[in-house]
Formats: sequence, structure tokens, C-alpha cells
Amino acid sequence: MKKQGILHPQLNRILAETGHTDLLTICDRGFPVPLGVERLDLALVDDLPTVLDVLHAVEKEFILDALIVTEEMREASPARFGELQSRFADKLIVVSHARFKEICPESRAVIRTGDTTPYANLIIVSG
Repeated sequence: MKKQGILHPQLNRILAETGHTDLLTICDRGFPVPLGVERLDLALVDDLPTVLDVLHAVEKEFILDALIVTEEMREASPARFGELQSRFADKLIVVSHARFKEICPESRAVIRTGDTTPYANLIIVSG
């Protein structure tokens, strides 16, 4: 039995199978997960877990080369954008929400959370 770190077996498998430059999307509860992309649904209730909860857990066990977020996050959820910018300023890539949705189907998997923050979604570029 694992003593620490990510305990969810499917998430552990996804992280282990993700290679250099692969994409991994962490999304809010309303994001349309593209057909054909593996979906891991962690949503329990509103805001449990949040995108940031999952990001912080993944960050401890994973190499993050970049984080892709949307311009709309900056406007609709400035506190969330500010938190990401303060922690990951050198890794943050900002694109339009339309472009984000175009990139998402290239993801190795999409992890759905219970996050209710508008435009909370992000894509991890694996290092």
C-alpha cells in the first residue's frame, strides 16, 4: 500500500504513462471533455477537488514544463489567474479559450474536477 503522494490508481497510471512534451488537461466541472480522450472524473461536489488541488498534487510528482491557461481566466477569474501567475510565471502560456479547446484533444488525458471557478481549466505540458 502506498504511504504518500497521489493515491488514485488511474491518476498514477496516467502520470506514469505521460512522456516528455505530452499534454495533460485539468478542467472544471463544466468543461466539454473531447470524445476519444481518456477522461478521469474526480469531481465529488462543488469545488471538491478544485483544479488547483489536483495541480498541486500532480506538481509534487511530475515535471511541469509549461502551463497553458486562457485569456478569459485573466478576466473572469483574476484571483485564480494571479495565483497561477505568482507560482508559475516563467511557465505560463496564455491562449484564447477557443485555442485552448483546439489544443485539448491532443491531451493524454483530461482530469475533471468539481471546480466552479470560471475558466479554471489548464493544460500541463510535461517536462
